[in-house]
Amino acid sequence: MEVSMGLWALTIAGLAALISVDFFIGRKPHEVSIKEAGVWTAVWIALAGLFGLGLLVFGGGQPAGEFFAGFITEKSLSVDNLFVFVLIMAKFAVPTQYQQRVLLVGVLIALVLRAVFIAAGAAILASFSWVFYLFGAFLIWTAWKLIQEARTDDADEEFEENKLLKAAERRFGVADRYHGTKLWIQQNGKRVMTPMLVVMLAIGTTDVLFALDSIPAIFGLTQDPYIVFTANAFALMGLRQLYFLIGGLLRKLVHLSYGLSIILGFIGVKLVLHALHESGVHVPEISIPVSLGVICTVLAVTTVTSLLASRKQVAAGEAHTDGEGARKSSVDV
Repeated sequence: MEVSMGLWALTIAGLAALISVDFFIGRKPHEVSIKEAGVWTAVWIALAGLFGLGLLVFGGGQPAGEFFAGFITEKSLSVDNLFVFVLIMAKFAVPTQYQQRVLLVGVLIALVLRAVFIAAGAAILASFSWVFYLFGAFLIWTAWKLIQEARTDDADEEFEENKLLKAAERRFGVADRYHGTKLWIQQNGKRVMTPMLVVMLAIGTTDVLFALDSIPAIFGLTQDPYIVFTANAFALMGLRQLYFLIGGLLRKLVHLSYGLSIILGFIGVKLVLHALHESGVHVPEISIPVSLGVICTVLAVTTVTSLLASRKQVAAGEAHTDGEGARKSSVDV
């Protein structure tokens, strides 16, 4: 798909306008309700759908299919980010009324960093087609790693600050408490960061780790930088509202890691097949409709099995509690 500089500028300006409206509406710190989160989640999904339909009308079925496949993949992988966001919010004890501001700025930082990754990835793939082998192998390895992590007990997992964040804290210092939405304050005659800025940087820079698998994954579905960027943008910008909407349901998605591992492994195989095809080897390639169908099916099955497994765990826990209560009553008698 040929994209002019004018279309790039118009797209970035449109996204900036949407982000500004989002920021203006939620500029006053407040605790986000389920209703508000649900409305804004629906708005961002609807906007992504309208953008995809625009691609269908003006670009054809191929770009539109690639966008929807990329958007759904990035959205599903972004849900995994929410687990880490919960840990970060707990680590820094972010007051509930400031969490939406933290997520908005943190996601903006993540989007800028991902744009850099996308530009670099597009340039590398355009010059070295063999990189598809590396991307494919990396995704397959990541899929296996996800399965291994899913089998371990991470109930006591805690967020650990990365080296960049620790270096910034040592260099500038951090205030001992939150000062509203201020990012910098004067303390003992020295300008120091507030915890608000630290947690924003934590969310933004931590997302880079997730981009290491999500960016190769979407390049496995499309090599068009425009589609890669817009799919990432729409997936990330709705992430803040999704955090408040399904925050309480995250623990119930017990099979999410297995579903994501299947998706990453599938795209990894697709990348390897594409690389072999580019090298002149006659192998079948996986089409975008097939990819979209596999991704949607895996997510649907994962969600259903997760909810069923969570329900069984709750029922088993209640039965165990009732049994202990009955034994205690018999002992008392």
